[in-house]
Amino acid sequence: MSGKMQYKKMPLEELVVLSQQDDFKALEELIKREQKNIFAAFSYLCQKDECVSDLTQEALLRVAKSIHTLKNPKMFKGWLNQIITNLFYDELRKTQKRPDTISIDDENEENSGCQIKFQLLDKKCKPHEKCMSQELGKIIKNAILELPEQFRIVIILRELQGLSYEEIAEATHASVGTVKSRIARARCKLQEGLKSYI
Repeated sequence: MSGKMQYKKMPLEELVVLSQQDDFKALEELIKREQKNIFAAFSYLCQKDECVSDLTQEALLRVAKSIHTLKNPKMFKGWLNQIITNLFYDELRKTQKRPDTISIDDENEENSGCQIKFQLLDKKCKPHEKCMSQELGKIIKNAILELPEQFRIVIILRELQGLSYEEIAEATHASVGTVKSRIARARCKLQEGLKSYI
């Protein structure tokens, strides 16, 4: 088995450990594996397309530079999403736009029946299905971009990146209860915005 194939088949955690030991090929594979997820996260978070590429590159650069600082390789995903979250908030501060303040105490909407699930496009679907899927994907993306920032970040970390409530709480410096409430409210707002399409 060639060296390149060997890295491609390695579990994520093993790649992280090898990257921390200055294995450049492992770091290269780790970055290749994660760049699509990072790009996708920023494309749902940022309203300006030019920011998406810049922030993705910056996130990958930070991974490469700081991989040695990660104490527990099992926590890589949470650590990476902390980088994404920090870069997103840095960008907001740069553009002098403060996140909207929203009271989460007015009502608990977690059990209000608002649920929405995102499905990534099936690459094997027929051309007309793919076209419809791409159109729906654009509609969902636009609906997410219209959410207030703190709703947008939690819904992306949960639905796109697959983080637990605890990991999202750590990444956003909020309590688990706040995270759950924001996710529930984000889902409700998305459902409301998408009800004519679904």
